[in-house]
Amino acid sequence: MLVVGGQTTRNQLIGEYLHLGGRHRRALLLGPPGVGKTHLAISLGIAATEAGYRTYFTTASDLVASLQSAHLEGNASAKMRTFTGPSVLVVDELGYLPLDQTSAHWIFQVVSRRYERGSIVLTSNKSYGDWASLFPEVAIASAIFAFGTTPSSASDLSAATTT
Repeated sequence: MLVVGGQTTRNQLIGEYLHLGGRHRRALLLGPPGVGKTHLAISLGIAATEAGYRTYFTTASDLVASLQSAHLEGNASAKMRTFTGPSVLVVDELGYLPLDQTSAHWIFQVVSRRYERGSIVLTSNKSYGDWASLFPEVAIASAIFAFGTTPSSASDLSAATTT
């Protein structure tokens, strides 16, 4: 587990993410608004793209809305490939809006289907202790947290220094 703080720079974290443990890395970037989670997540995505990996960026709310809409149109499986196909998926703003049961289901499906298949970067304004409040069921929160962090880079940016 990599904890960001002190003199850790954005480039050091990107290097660690891309080079330790191969292609199937998971990063969970936690912290209050304004500490650079989205900036760092985008930087990880750009660095992965520059290294030749297919990368897709979305917000958690857009991911859920897209899958729910596809489900209603009868093509959720095809839309799911949008999120499971790329080498790196960046999902920003998990936890900014409360998740109902259906939304939690879609997030869980994407994260679990990517497990051991591709890298994922999740950002959240909620701390580890608040993750149970993100989802209507604690079991789903625990599973997503486990899928998102084992083995991984988990970074609490509350006191991080980015340069």
